[in-house]
Amino acid sequence: MATDDEVLIAGAGLAGRLCAWRYARAGRRVRLFDAARRDDTRSASAVAAAMLSPLAELAVADAQVHALAQQAMALWPDWLLALQADSGRPVYFRRAGTLVVAHAADGGSLDHFERVLRHKLAPAEQHAIQRLDAAGIAAHEPALDSRFARGLLLAGEGQIANDELLAALARALDRFRVHWHQDEPVQQLHAGGLRTAQGEFRAPLVIDTRGLGARADWPGLRGVRGEILSVECDGIALQRPVRLMHPRYQLYVAPRPKQRFIVGATELESEDAGPPSLRSVLELGSALYSLHPAFAEARVLRIDAALRPALDDHRPQLRRHGGVWQLNGLYRHGYLCAPALVDQLLQETTT
Repeated sequence: MATDDEVLIAGAGLAGRLCAWRYARAGRRVRLFDAARRDDTRSASAVAAAMLSPLAELAVADAQVHALAQQAMALWPDWLLALQADSGRPVYFRRAGTLVVAHAADGGSLDHFERVLRHKLAPAEQHAIQRLDAAGIAAHEPALDSRFARGLLLAGEGQIANDELLAALARALDRFRVHWHQDEPVQQLHAGGLRTAQGEFRAPLVIDTRGLGARADWPGLRGVRGEILSVECDGIALQRPVRLMHPRYQLYVAPRPKQRFIVGATELESEDAGPPSLRSVLELGSALYSLHPAFAEARVLRIDAALRPALDDHRPQLRRHGGVWQLNGLYRHGYLCAPALVDQLLQETTT
């Protein structure tokens, strides 16, 4: 039997957990359903660098994504403080900007990147792009002293440790007594309820955040393959994420606590969810080594791949369809945009 304050959420990735947490905080009774176990580490939310980079992403995104990212950047600090109180666990969060560099031979890629950003940014935001010479790079990142002649600092950008965030959300949901139906795929959603192999569940508010699991209900949804390399390296310290420009890809290196680094670059129009290829690993490793030779001694902790749910325009979308609220298409912008969309959903369903 449904109750007026109950919420059913299908999908326990980043968006699903954020929704469950925010509704539980608001006093709603929440049931969360997912096809995987709660300790799954192969989801798109788990295989991510979780960089909060509204400026850097604008080079490949549009104004709508940028606006969502700016809204999310304003929400993250307060949400993380509340999450720490609710879960008893701190989440690594830094907002020291992003450094963008290029080797001399790839200087044209850096110039093109800057031109695109400045063309897309409003006049009031131009100051967030700061040009750096070799001395400026060394001042911000001593480990890269004498490695690059010039670069860009994108002020205000940040990053989150996604493994800590997902764990803290799970802990908070337990404390709020959210009923987590793990390893229980949703077979059908409709206005007023959903069905799994365990039976029919009813509630006035039904939310679908299943990513690619919602493909049957959202034509055009596709998977885009992303790959990451996680390493541990005692020989180098970075203060902020670093993006290395290259004609074929942008390598990003996101530092984490305990001398860990999340490295990524590959984005493939493929729905192959298998392990990363040798070519991808070699490209990531060689680009990382070119950033600093100390990475030659890095210990590889993890190599993984996941499919990110994407729509044709690469914009995340929130819509109400057939009586069900659907939040999907987060693509590579999950951590960048999810809080804004979840906040919008709460406003739409609580007023």
